[in-house]
Amino acid sequence: MTRPRIALLGRFAESTSATRYAAVVTTRRLAEAVWAAGGEPLTMIAAAGPAGTDWAERLRGIDGVLMPGGADINPKTYGQTISSEHVYDVDDLADEADMSLVRYALSAGIPVLAICRGLQITNVALGGSLIQHMDAPHQHHLAPVTLTACVDELGLSSATVEASCYHHQMIDTLAPGLEVIGRSAEGYVEAVKIDAPAWAFGVQWHPEDNFDTNRPQAELFERFVAEAARVR
Repeated sequence: MTRPRIALLGRFAESTSATRYAAVVTTRRLAEAVWAAGGEPLTMIAAAGPAGTDWAERLRGIDGVLMPGGADINPKTYGQTISSEHVYDVDDLADEADMSLVRYALSAGIPVLAICRGLQITNVALGGSLIQHMDAPHQHHLAPVTLTACVDELGLSSATVEASCYHHQMIDTLAPGLEVIGRSAEGYVEAVKIDAPAWAFGVQWHPEDNFDTNRPQAELFERFVAEAARVR
């Protein structure tokens, strides 16, 4: 059976040892998690101009869209200026590509899984805002998160997951169309259901970090890939 094709928008890296120069990269763990779940991960480049954001054309043959983690979003996208020295690696092209992609995928009925920055970009693209730097960042942070809804829709065998987090920003104003279904012990938004024609969810943690040791993380990818296969 042909694997569902899952698009991941690549992230820009200034340099990597493998390429010597600037690169477009996909986190290996993320690609492996999609592959282990039965999907075919495909990296796409963020490109400028009408052709770069013609997602109807670029996503032909794509069955699902995974919005991955990455660098910080330019605060101007949610009506602010940079107010923290901790905001890093802002890239307007990456922001434009991310926001146009997630808006298109959601409206077109393509299954979407948004992770970390992916959740934040979805929130901003739909009209929400972020806290630029948390008082207590969740970097190298592992803690249980209990979901209050949509456990079956996410394909999880347990409502509690061991959430591996690496973020210093978080949702401030929740965008219309997002429903909070999980929070951290501190009350931070950790998981949302996204109002869309197809299956669409976002998580603030990185399920790829421990998908091979914490079963619910693998189940999340498996349900996403299954939904991509179902609507192809």
